[in-house]
Amino acid sequence: RALVKRHHPDAGGDDRTILELNAAWELLRNGEPRRTPAGPDAPARQAAPSAGAVPAYGGRGPAAEAAVQQWLQQVHAPIDRQLAQVINPFPAQLKDLSADPYDDALMASFCAFLEQATARMAKVELLYRSRPCPLPVQAVGLDLYHCLSLVQDALAELERYTMGYVDSYLHDGRELLRQARLRRQALAASRLELGV
Repeated sequence: RALVKRHHPDAGGDDRTILELNAAWELLRNGEPRRTPAGPDAPARQAAPSAGAVPAYGGRGPAAEAAVQQWLQQVHAPIDRQLAQVINPFPAQLKDLSADPYDDALMASFCAFLEQATARMAKVELLYRSRPCPLPVQAVGLDLYHCLSLVQDALAELERYTMGYVDSYLHDGRELLRQARLRRQALAASRLELGV
């Protein structure tokens, strides 16, 4: 955890290091490899995969490809649909609110949108953490993580705006959602390249 804090891209670290740390965490959180000695003198071990297990790291071939496809279909695609339901309606919601931000009915409607978006993002976060990202697509997983962070930060800024009508919060929230939309578009292009 200390290494992740130090090397996280948001803290000035690089993507490659954080991916290596995530892969190490996936390996270490499984109790069996931790109990078995490792190193050049350690006996070779071969762990049998549990039923329904999805390899989180390494490998090529049919099993790795199946893990990638499964992650893309069961994690990435549903998250993308939820993100669309948060990002796409925002311009219309903002346009409605801009008619008169001090109108209680318009602000109530905007607050309801933010509340629904926040609930969606809570589900998205659970889904993102439900299955480790396979190594061949960890760059996509990291981009998805950054997209989620942008949306969550945007919603926090917009929530602050509703409490005090400070325009900088609205501006920052709008810009964060714009960046999230661009990153989501890039993710869609990456997904097409992967054939899903």
